[in-house]
Amino acid sequence: MARRGSEAKLSAARNNQCFIHYLNRLKELAVSMFEWKNVPDTVDIRYLELTLMQDGMAIFFNDEELGYLGLQVMIGGNLNVYRIPIIRRAYAVNGYSKDLSPDDSVIIFNNMLHTNSIMDLEMFALKLYECDRTVDVNIKAQKTPVALLCDENQRLVMKNLYLQYDGNMPFIFGSKNLDIKQIQAINTGAPFVADKVMETKNQIWNEALTYLGISNTSYQKKERLISDEVIRNMGGTIASRYSRLSERQKACDIINKMFGLNMSVDYREDVQQLVETNIEYTGGTTDE
Repeated sequence: MARRGSEAKLSAARNNQCFIHYLNRLKELAVSMFEWKNVPDTVDIRYLELTLMQDGMAIFFNDEELGYLGLQVMIGGNLNVYRIPIIRRAYAVNGYSKDLSPDDSVIIFNNMLHTNSIMDLEMFALKLYECDRTVDVNIKAQKTPVALLCDENQRLVMKNLYLQYDGNMPFIFGSKNLDIKQIQAINTGAPFVADKVMETKNQIWNEALTYLGISNTSYQKKERLISDEVIRNMGGTIASRYSRLSERQKACDIINKMFGLNMSVDYREDVQQLVETNIEYTGGTTDE
């Protein structure tokens, strides 16, 4: 029972490690997508984007002692005619807090729905984790596609023999008293589906990239693609950018008017511009 318990704990640890791996990758992409310009030095853009991703909103204001800040915000009380919170309080983990109003602060929203991104990223990470662990199990099944039947008094012996097999030992050593005739092996016939699962995993990954507004090839095609096909397939990626980018740009406009700054934000340069350049130079076609 102790051995089974340890194996279950190891499997659970690997599951958790795989899920966290994909969640961290997606979170890192999400917080690094935007390029902010002319932002005061006292504002940490990394922290601002983390807050927007996790909370769905952040607040920009000017503290008399600390300067301009972009922090987490608690909202409450009445809403204006556009359902924007009037009562807001900026806060930080070190105990800092400050009551603010629409006259001295600007709430930056993560998207047009005013929701966070972390829930969606967790959903994609869970799907990717399921695919990854399924591949691991399926590949393992190719190595051990048999069930061994033996007497109870030979169970420990068979476990030790299996450990040698699982450790890729070229020879398996057994006691001369081992009665092979009493051992039966049943072929479980596990089909190899890891390649198909990997295709599904790639589709899920590309779907996550599309959600984030990152250029990707979300289809499989061997022949060369004409420029119209590339542009049509990029439509979902481009559309996904509008919601998050427009709210940040809107916040920058309000901040600039309120505080006399010249802040701006846009998506970082990515491979899409290289694809468009390639289309121009290849006469209307591009490799997959």
